[in-house]
Amino acid sequence: MRVRSIRDVAAAVRGRRKDLGLSQAELAEMVGVSRKWICEFEGGKPRAEFALVLGVLEYLGLTIMISQDIEETFTPTVSLDSLLEEHRYHE
Repeated sequence: MRVRSIRDVAAAVRGRRKDLGLSQAELAEMVGVSRKWICEFEGGKPRAEFALVLGVLEYLGLTIMISQDIEETFTPTVSLDSLLEEHRYHE
């Protein structure tokens, strides 16, 4: 799943929690936060404390992977010889 906002993370957490059959109160107790915090986080609260978010993700067996868009960092090199050969072959 591509994550672009806290709402995306919250949706993943909510889905995983439900898949595991946990209530918000049960998850909160297991992670050591309040049910209100879980409720606000799942609602996409923009200022959720990151350390607590990581704790919830860890408990649910979810991970975050950070990567760069290859389109932004990769400039393909083009072999002019290959292009010329390709066009000669197709003519």
